[in-house]
Amino acid sequence: MITLSGLYQFPVKSMAGVALQHSTVDALGLAGDRRWMVVDAQTGKFITQRQVASMGLLSAVHAAEDSLLLRDAQGQQLSIDVPNGVQSERTVQVWGDTLQALDAGEAAAQWLTHRLGRDCRLVYVDEPRARQVALEYAAAGDKVGFADGFSLLLIGQASLDDLSARIGRPMSMLRFRPNLVVSGAEPYAEDTWQRIRIGDIEFSLAKPCSRCVIPTRDPFTLLAEPDGEPLSTLKTYRRRDGQIFFGQNLVHHGVGELQVGMPVEVLA
Repeated sequence: MITLSGLYQFPVKSMAGVALQHSTVDALGLAGDRRWMVVDAQTGKFITQRQVASMGLLSAVHAAEDSLLLRDAQGQQLSIDVPNGVQSERTVQVWGDTLQALDAGEAAAQWLTHRLGRDCRLVYVDEPRARQVALEYAAAGDKVGFADGFSLLLIGQASLDDLSARIGRPMSMLRFRPNLVVSGAEPYAEDTWQRIRIGDIEFSLAKPCSRCVIPTRDPFTLLAEPDGEPLSTLKTYRRRDGQIFFGQNLVHHGVGELQVGMPVEVLA
């Protein structure tokens, strides 16, 4: 039987993730996932570990429904409220999309600027301001927050186990920053799925996920792997059209609840 064996939420894009046992799925994916983003204070362009690797040493958790708790590697914390109102709107850019987001204020900006070493702001996206998923893969009205392009990413545990065996040492799933991990299927079985159901929610597997350099850094130390793994091995058998693919991007249909241990039904 195929089951949901892992759930991960990333409250702030490119910061450390949070392992969950259960989560609500709302219109934008896992509740609270990638609703916050760090942007350049002057240009509004998004900042990730690609530019500032130390972002991975910062973490964020939703202390309550209307607040976020930021924490650095030394344990210093800052609690901020979810912003509201058009007075805090800021134009931001994530990949090719430009949108209006809500600025989290001066305290958050100063806290992050000090730790990341560059002038930045923290912004929040709510459902009305969220982006349309590319219509090539989704229907009108399918929305995504600050995730790269899709609201959810799924990886099979057997696929990671196969990759680790090829490399010769274990790779952490957190290198690949998925939302959903499934167990009980063959390696890369998710490549062949078109639709699945977990609980009351159906998901379409929209397209394979192309990988950047972030997985080559240990998610706990942020040290770069001197041999370029896991990308060095992935490129030998998961490369196509100049890109390396691992995992599947999902579009969800409906809202509901997910819990680790739920069965996963392959519909097509």
